[in-house]
Amino acid sequence: MNPPILPMLAKRVADIPAGGGWIFEPKWDGFRTIVFRNENEILIQSRDGKSLNRYFPELLETLHAQLPNICVLDGEIVIAGDSGLDFEALQLRIHPATSRVELLSQQTPASVVFFDVLFESHRDLRNEPLAFRRNRLELLLSSARAPIHITPATRDNAVAEDWFRRFEGAGLDGVMAKQATGVYESDKRVMLKIKHERDCDCVVAGFRWYKSGDCPAIGSLLFGLYDEAGSLHHVGVCSSFKLERRRELVDYLAPYREDALTAHPWRSWAGADAGAVGQRMPGGQSRWSQGKDLSWEPLRPELVVEVAYEHMQGHRFRHMAQFRRWRVDKKPADCTYEQLEVVPPHELMAIFSNDSDSRMPPADTMIWRWGLKLRCRPKVCGTTITKISTLAFSLAHCCKTAAPSAERSFSR
Repeated sequence: MNPPILPMLAKRVADIPAGGGWIFEPKWDGFRTIVFRNENEILIQSRDGKSLNRYFPELLETLHAQLPNICVLDGEIVIAGDSGLDFEALQLRIHPATSRVELLSQQTPASVVFFDVLFESHRDLRNEPLAFRRNRLELLLSSARAPIHITPATRDNAVAEDWFRRFEGAGLDGVMAKQATGVYESDKRVMLKIKHERDCDCVVAGFRWYKSGDCPAIGSLLFGLYDEAGSLHHVGVCSSFKLERRRELVDYLAPYREDALTAHPWRSWAGADAGAVGQRMPGGQSRWSQGKDLSWEPLRPELVVEVAYEHMQGHRFRHMAQFRRWRVDKKPADCTYEQLEVVPPHELMAIFSNDSDSRMPPADTMIWRWGLKLRCRPKVCGTTITKISTLAFSLAHCCKTAAPSAERSFSR
């Protein structure tokens, strides 16, 4: 099996699907990867078919040491920090300087979480059902050590609901639902993803022009939230408007453009010292923008909008926000970080550890729980936990209550 192979994709749904026939997994917030090993050759392929080898040099040796001689695995590259998965640290790896990448690989080493096997030895497994592929994956990686991991999985809807509610603080991006009988379909949205969504009120402090069409139109709105000191931080954008709405926004925003820069809280970003204020500049260039025109127009920060967002990454929205409605009844000064739901961080140590207990035992004696490793007596693992990983960690009492409904084998 030769690269590139595009990964199977997911479509978003509102709720965890009811009924049987599903295998649920945590949705990891990292870089999707297809890993190829052919004897002495390793390729870490990105979602769009490009090589990531140079950006994650610390993974090459361990993948060569731990993967079968000939295999193709589907997974996610992640970096686990003190309070959960750190996507910003992951983004920093895509850097043109080799010396910088090498330094970061030592300071913030990456891990790989695998959740599917496409090829083993000389056998193409893509037309086999997921339940079969999952069992093969567990056998192939039964002796794997950190930073190689297998994603937790369950058939139990209640466990999936529990993961979705409790473990976002560790960087869990939601829950994946996959048909146990499903085959692997490259570049097709056949899996389901259930993601968190919240709402908050933001100050509209600027916009970008729409780049297409002949008539003036608004491309995106730039949002801000106030901190305790009264500083307005740029937290994200919204751009999901129909063309007619984009044109209407030109007239709607026109009064707020007058003298907007005079006392604008982001005024310094328009000068030579842009970026020196300790925030991310909405019009700033970076290696991610690849020369795109990200220039922005200021608005007097007097408009308030209600948006939907998934979760925060530091002080910003992790993904693009969704416009809901204007809030003419709310003062801009009330748009603060205090309104945001705080998700307590949960530790990842039980999965991302390098201690002597990190080796996975045989599949019939192990249950993988998100954030906790539980070793159980095979015939009574639904009621008795005989060992919890020696790593100290705050979720033990929660996972005990979830253990009775967990499943390890997916061959049924």
